[in-house]
Amino acid sequence: MPRFDVLTVHPTMVEGPLSESIIGRARTKGVVDVRIHDIRDDGIGKHRTVDDTPYGGGPGMVMRVDVVARALGRVRTPNCRVLLTTPSGRVFDQSMAEELLSCEQVVLICGHYEGIDDRIESLVDECVSLGDFVMTGGEIAAIAIVDAVVRLQPGVLGNASSSVEESFEQGLLEYPQYTRPREWEGLIVPEILMSGHHANIEAWRLEQRLERTRTRRPDLYESWIGKNSKEEADINPQSVDDSSDVE
Repeated sequence: MPRFDVLTVHPTMVEGPLSESIIGRARTKGVVDVRIHDIRDDGIGKHRTVDDTPYGGGPGMVMRVDVVARALGRVRTPNCRVLLTTPSGRVFDQSMAEELLSCEQVVLICGHYEGIDDRIESLVDECVSLGDFVMTGGEIAAIAIVDAVVRLQPGVLGNASSSVEESFEQGLLEYPQYTRPREWEGLIVPEILMSGHHANIEAWRLEQRLERTRTRRPDLYESWIGKNSKEEADINPQSVDDSSDVE
């Protein structure tokens, strides 16, 4: 499990969500190590300035590379993976969360204002985005990344199987979940879930995952179909195309 260090100009914005619920309890128990650092501690002058006007003109302010580099230098260790949250980065997904779980240390640099002087990329291993949209800063992205990785750590979730039986595991969305009341405003829990027949329930859940993924995320569905077709072909190569045996 990596140690997380989040560099931000708004530490309370990050600390709040990561001190609550499952992540907060895991930090309190010492199961995970998450540290929040104020970039302004390395700011310039009595006002701890972290930004300046952009060369070439333009709206807004740009964070200074020298200030952010000093902040990074204070926290990074030799075996460290440094990520910069930016809309122009690789889109974060479940597979990346699993990659980060094996790191010793992950440093997340949160951009703000109009971003960070582009020279900061010489000090980072990868740029990461939550998707094709722009937010006021990288703090929310950093929170999401920490949350997604931490919950994969054994001992964080109460049920050891919870992180396996959920959305995006095996490349499919999660099946629908229900609880009491059995009937609500004319909507009734599917009868099969009341049957107690576990094999049938698991088959139904797989069907639901496939259909939900097909309709809501066709990109994931096509990827899953392609991957599983290839695996089937590797196991039974003659089942894919045996036309050569036909007269």
